[in-house]
Amino acid sequence: MQLTTFALLLLIPLLIWRIYSRVKRIFVRQESLLWKHALGATLFPLLLLASAVSLLPDVFALSCLAAGAIGGAWLGVFALKKTRLENLGRRFFFKPYDRFGIVLCLLFAARVLQIGMEIYIARQSEVPQAISQQAVLHDPLSVVPFGLLVAYLAAFSIGMLRWRRTQPALPEVE
Repeated sequence: MQLTTFALLLLIPLLIWRIYSRVKRIFVRQESLLWKHALGATLFPLLLLASAVSLLPDVFALSCLAAGAIGGAWLGVFALKKTRLENLGRRFFFKPYDRFGIVLCLLFAARVLQIGMEIYIARQSEVPQAISQQAVLHDPLSVVPFGLLVAYLAAFSIGMLRWRRTQPALPEVE
């Protein structure tokens, strides 16, 4: 084993810990801003649709994306039910249920790290092998975590939009 490979294997747990600590900071009590929810409710379904269109020739990868999206949407609805929602005057706050969100973000980050390791190992071998973009993007190990994460975020954003539209503005608290 080369020294760079050994160093990379030692740095992976540190990298995973840094990703976890950054993702964990997202799932704290925060102010609900209508434009953020609207952006998420439009951007994430469009991203999922664009991915599905690019996977049309590969039925298996498309079905894996659909399965991931269905699971992610279900987790998003479940997490929305467990989210703490509150309004103080004209301001709205929420504390998202963090378990599913953190796990899905880490799952997607782990797949990105795995792809990076595969590319690194392929370049370090005696006979360098080219890893095709098609093989990586159509792999079920890539498509399922992507579908899970994007559908989770889309469902959560749509649910937050629906909640915000049902809330009457209370008088300002002084």
